[in-house]
Amino acid sequence: MPFAFRYRDILRTIVFFLVVLGGLSQPCRADNDPLPSWNDGASKQAIVDFVGRVTKEGGPDYVAPPERIATFDNDGTLWAEQPLYFQGFFVFDRVKAMGKREPGLLARQPFKAVAEGDMKALAEQGEHGLAELLAATHSGMTVDAFAKIAKEWIATAKHPKLDRPFTQLVYQPQLELLTYLRAHGFKTFIVSGGGIEFIRAFSEDVYGIPPEQVIGSSGKTQFELREGNGVLDKLPELGSNDDGPGKPININLHIGRRPILAFGNSDGDLQMLQYTASGPGARLMLLVHHDDAEREFAYDRQSKIGKLDKALDEAAAKKWTVVSIKNDWKNVFPPKP
Repeated sequence: MPFAFRYRDILRTIVFFLVVLGGLSQPCRADNDPLPSWNDGASKQAIVDFVGRVTKEGGPDYVAPPERIATFDNDGTLWAEQPLYFQGFFVFDRVKAMGKREPGLLARQPFKAVAEGDMKALAEQGEHGLAELLAATHSGMTVDAFAKIAKEWIATAKHPKLDRPFTQLVYQPQLELLTYLRAHGFKTFIVSGGGIEFIRAFSEDVYGIPPEQVIGSSGKTQFELREGNGVLDKLPELGSNDDGPGKPININLHIGRRPILAFGNSDGDLQMLQYTASGPGARLMLLVHHDDAEREFAYDRQSKIGKLDKALDEAAAKKWTVVSIKNDWKNVFPPKP
């Protein structure tokens, strides 16, 4: 037999085995754990079982893709929040940067307390002082200008205690969960008490969640035609407080569908979980419980940041899923690059 024919036969044999082996390997890939940073246990099983039930066509709990809405709180749910909400660190850095341009600003409260790192003096300023800081650092510019400032800050800023970029303090198990849900036809939303434009500056790069799927607290804006260009100016007034009962209100306003899955970590998320639980059909309500002081932080009922008290009681009464960082997560943060 000529060599060319034998060579073709060899190639056909190789191709045949590649196809067969490729087909045999498919189930192995499908069986790979989509949530490798989650320990096997009740919390992980609740998630996998729920997703399996609502995506099984013809099953009693099947939910059509347009209705597969999952909402996540941000601070303390998707990334860390201690000892201060990360947007608070952004505010502090903005005040210091503004003080370099306007030194007189740092001579009066509450800006003086920020510049000196005097948290006691800052606390004495109360909600009025916080509102003044937010107005000074989040208004007086266009929406586009603010987005640029926020993006530049998040690209370089580090947590003062954990010494890692804030974007590396996202929870690895939650990144996997977001990906897992989207792979099964869910649309994932952030519903946060944090500033909507601040979160939008990084949500797509960090979480894969586009800006139109971010709901947060927002200041009022004003449209102006400036030199032929339409711009939105940020005003020093609160437009919407997306916390507590504000969350379901804004979910209805911005999404127009009731979630079938909601994930939070504090009493500020209670109403979002209650709203989700009140719908018909299969529902999954989850809470992150920060109980791992060694790998992250431990806090709940007495904390001033991310207080988890009433929601923890309701979770026990309604049999919602409480996710223990200590017991349910193999890894907390992504590995250091």
